[in-house]
Amino acid sequence: MDLDAIIIGSGQAGVPLATRLAKHGRKVLLAERAELGGTCTNTGCTPTKTLIASARAAHVARTASRLGVHVETVKVDFPAVIARKDAIVRHWQESIARRLVDAGANLRLVRGQARLVGERTVEVEGERHRAATVILNVGARPVEPPIPGLGGVPWLDNRRVMELTEVPSHLVVVGGGYIGCELAQAYRRFGADVTIVEPGAHLLGHEDLEASEAIEGVFRDEGIALALGASVEEVSGESGRITVRLSNGRALPGSHLLVATGRRPNTDDLGADAAGVKLDRHGFVEVDDHYQSSAPGVYAVGDCAGGPQFTHAAWDDHRLLFDVLAGKRGRGRKDRLIPYTAYTDPQVAGVGLTEREVKEKGVAYEVATWPFARIARAVETDEKAGVVKVLVDPVTERILGASIVGAEGGELIHVFAALMQAGAPARAVVDMETVHPSFAEGLQSVVMSLQRYALP
Repeated sequence: MDLDAIIIGSGQAGVPLATRLAKHGRKVLLAERAELGGTCTNTGCTPTKTLIASARAAHVARTASRLGVHVETVKVDFPAVIARKDAIVRHWQESIARRLVDAGANLRLVRGQARLVGERTVEVEGERHRAATVILNVGARPVEPPIPGLGGVPWLDNRRVMELTEVPSHLVVVGGGYIGCELAQAYRRFGADVTIVEPGAHLLGHEDLEASEAIEGVFRDEGIALALGASVEEVSGESGRITVRLSNGRALPGSHLLVATGRRPNTDDLGADAAGVKLDRHGFVEVDDHYQSSAPGVYAVGDCAGGPQFTHAAWDDHRLLFDVLAGKRGRGRKDRLIPYTAYTDPQVAGVGLTEREVKEKGVAYEVATWPFARIARAVETDEKAGVVKVLVDPVTERILGASIVGAEGGELIHVFAALMQAGAPARAVVDMETVHPSFAEGLQSVVMSLQRYALP
């Protein structure tokens, strides 16, 4: 056996695992069939957040009069926006390539489709390789939902919508989750008319009602049309002219169609059966709390292993699995606390349990909310949209969960995440001295609004 480890996929778990194992003396083969960096670098976090930054700049310029600054004309140079996005993606691709080279002779990169062909055996570009450990980091891709007529129209997924060279005149977005909401708002700010179709009663349906209603209000104020509580019955049309027919009988015309209804694992062409790797009914690799699949010596990390499909969760997968491979058995994948952020504007962030989940579990709790409009910094910057919410265990005083809709919510949520990770009581936020004026004062205010922490 000439290799210690074979890693399939260069995503946010695969690359750090490959480089760390190589630097610790393991002989590693890393197989990648597409661009280095996986979804995050190429079609996910990096390009979408780059576009969102440009879209926000256009929005701030257009609405600057609210701060007494008048901008006569706002012009979006969309080709320049896309060129900037592509340049930043290339920068990170090149950075990953250098990182792999810097890992030294123990790491070999092979470009091509990798398939499992036997016990801990992988075939890439006609060559077979066997290793003591095989790690699957094959990621996921957008779901193509079974919508009648979809195959006959030029629909867009999150990758293809970012390859457009012109702003759509009317973008219809099917799906009101993270991806749909982020891209809908960005393209609205670039100048497109936008309609979001969501079969659920609210956008970001996994959030508590306060969060969903807050972002819906912002979207409506920005001119984004919302078709909530209606599913898509059929789509038809051609490039530049499509029609989306809804279950409520309404027909939506549009120029472009973005479908953002979820993601599926890239395991259908992996050869899992040949290696004895069991997949669940959705195609995710079944793994235990330490990433071990049903096949001895074969592990799965990242999106293909199920669980929250976040870059930071995949990166944390690599850290936990590295300890397993090094003979350490620390915390498992089910023990960790995973914060999240939807990069809408305002951002929607959360950690721990929502109030809905607490109720379903029958857990005792105390809850408090605090509107962003009552935070001094939010008033001064005119970033008043949003709300902070916290759930506290009445016995231990530990934080059960928190959500933030508001400016820099994705940064602020880490205050609660750190306290929860440390097992600290909510009183730590009360006793913390916060800078004035800062958005973080709102985190202290929401906790102090609970009766037990109220000032006498």
